[in-house]
Amino acid sequence: MKAFFKDIFEYHKHYNQVLIDVFREHTTTISERSIPLLSHCINAHQVWNSRILSTNPLPVFKEHSLEKCWALNLSNHNDTLNILSEKDLNSLVAYTNTKGHTYTNSVQDILFHIANHYTHHRGQLISDLRQHGIEPPITDFIFYKR
Repeated sequence: MKAFFKDIFEYHKHYNQVLIDVFREHTTTISERSIPLLSHCINAHQVWNSRILSTNPLPVFKEHSLEKCWALNLSNHNDTLNILSEKDLNSLVAYTNTKGHTYTNSVQDILFHIANHYTHHRGQLISDLRQHGIEPPITDFIFYKR
């Protein structure tokens, strides 16, 4: 299962970088929500990593420059690889969400949530690119694996 998650997070890291490059190329024509939404995805990944690693989280809706998104994307990826090498996927993580509620989930459930969260919002970003006349990259997992 750890190899599967490593593969999934390599995929997400790769396509985050691809989207950042597309956003750089079309800075004046992308949707107003593209960079804030990408920032949110990257922040959420960092927040979940921080819950597992007991480190300080970023604000989940903080907007970043594309350069900062690039750096955080790499940092998140490295932290997730560390989690995969050091943590048992079945170990439980107790955390408090942004509304002050306390929950407990397994590392595996949290990693799946991060991956699913990226997929959800990447679809929105791809749709926004199309709506603004920008041909989006193909980001399907199967294309990545080919």
